[in-house]
Amino acid sequence: MTNAEWRDPAGRWFEDFTTGDVVLTRGRTVDVGDLTVFAGLTGDHYPLHTDQQYTEQTQFKSRIAHGPLTFALAVGLVGMSGFYGDAIVALLGVDGLRARKPVLPGDTIRVRGTVIAAEKGNSGRTGAITVAYSVLNQREEEVMYFEQKMLAKCRTEEFQS
Repeated sequence: MTNAEWRDPAGRWFEDFTTGDVVLTRGRTVDVGDLTVFAGLTGDHYPLHTDQQYTEQTQFKSRIAHGPLTFALAVGLVGMSGFYGDAIVALLGVDGLRARKPVLPGDTIRVRGTVIAAEKGNSGRTGAITVAYSVLNQREEEVMYFEQKMLAKCRTEEFQS
C-alpha cells in the first residue's frame, strides 16, 4: 500500500499493515535555528552543531545537524503523514540506526518508510509492526537509516468501542 491508497488512515489497525507497504513523506528543510533549538533542549552544545567558526576547520566546513535531531525529524515526518493513523499503542524499539551522511543547514530531508515485518501478538489484541526508515536528502542520498518497531492495536471488540 502506498500513500495514495490510504482510505481512512485514522481508522487503521494492525491488520491494515502488510510487509512491503511504503510511505513517502513530504520534505522538511533543516535550518540553523533547528540546530540551536535542539542544542538548547538537549544541552548538546557540541561545537560541530553550534559554532560556525569551529566547523570551518572541520571536514564539513559547516555546522551539521545532531544525529538525534535527524532521527526525531524523520519520526515526526512519518507521524505527520498519517501512515500509522491511530493504530500505534507504543514504541517497542529502534534497531540499526546509522548516520550515513551529515545533514547540513539548508538540506531538505524526507523519509521513505517500508514495512519490513508485521507480527501478530499472542493475545490477539496487538501486533508488532517494524518499519525501515530511509532518510533522504534533496539529492536522494540516504543520510540516516533505522528500523522502528511499534506495538499496534488489532481489530478486537475491546479496541473498537
